Amino acid sequence: MERLTYKDAGVDVDAGNRAVELIKGHVKSTFRQGVLGEFGGFGGFFQLDVSKYKEPVLVSGTDGVGTKLKIAFMLDKHDTIGIDAVAMCVNDILVSGAEPLFFLDYVAVGKLIPEKLADIVKGVAEGCRIAGCALLGGETAEMPGMYAEDEYDIAGFAVGVVDKMKIIDGSLINNGDVVIGVASSGLHSNGFSLARKVFFEVGKLSPNEHAEELGCTLGEELLKPTKIYSGTVTAIKAFNVRGMAHITGGGFIENLPRILPDGLRIHIDRGTWEVPAVFNMIQKLGSVADEEMFRTFNMGIGYVLIVPQEEADEILKTVLGQGEKAWIIGQVSKGSGGVVF
Repeated sequence: MERLTYKDAGVDVDAGNRAVELIKGHVKSTFRQGVLGEFGGFGGFFQLDVSKYKEPVLVSGTDGVGTKLKIAFMLDKHDTIGIDAVAMCVNDILVSGAEPLFFLDYVAVGKLIPEKLADIVKGVAEGCRIAGCALLGGETAEMPGMYAEDEYDIAGFAVGVVDKMKIIDGSLINNGDVVIGVASSGLHSNGFSLARKVFFEVGKLSPNEHAEELGCTLGEELLKPTKIYSGTVTAIKAFNVRGMAHITGGGFIENLPRILPDGLRIHIDRGTWEVPAVFNMIQKLGSVADEEMFRTFNMGIGYVLIVPQEEADEILKTVLGQGEKAWIIGQVSKGSGGVVF
């Protein structure tokens, strides 16, 4: 009787060991103060400097990048998708005023190709460096039969810390507060199922097709990494920021009401910011209604700050000083209905 091995079943342990060697440098490049031990243990250790906080509260978030992965598969380009994974988790915990501390990733593959995994983790490490957090560990699972050989999935988990008395939860938002929108880099990592349907099924476009209105190929536009807003949040810590929102799945319509106290609504003044061409292309090509666009996509605003009117100009100036594009895009008023345009 033939003696079967794990490799015969589709799992290559040697490839896994080689992959670990290829990613080790990327992981170590993210280490920051607080990281203990070496890469490769059963668990990652982080020593929190509690002297910096009166009542430290840990904040966590987890997410993936959805069907944006399909674009990476189509183009066989995998070195930025990890930035998206970090961004989707870190941006969520930033809204509470938390400082990102560390990140863990999980990558499941149909067939482990060490060089491809190294590209993915290279992106994760880049995202962690931008966010200022350590890539403390992760897991790679080779799962033949669950995924096609050339496909994979990635998810992440971020942990940050904030002083209890400094948690930003939107409860202090008042009538008359100003809404500042900070620019996105494009679609970020949301709405790709609709975008792919519009571009590739309705429009019959190729990801390698150069689009004059985009200034690049369609694939390059769709793979632009999600922005990470750690620098912005750090820069405005001295101000009285009353609420923040990550404009992620659900767009404006679903995300802004999550931070509003009862009896208040946000009026968004369309036309106050630059809507990237990719959104106009989707809406025109797919005949997508305005409400659907604002419920599905970020429409060029990746992050929102709600601030007192008297501090709005100075906060906007500070955000612009970080090299970001940002605009005053609306105001808080009394009423119901969440978000109105």
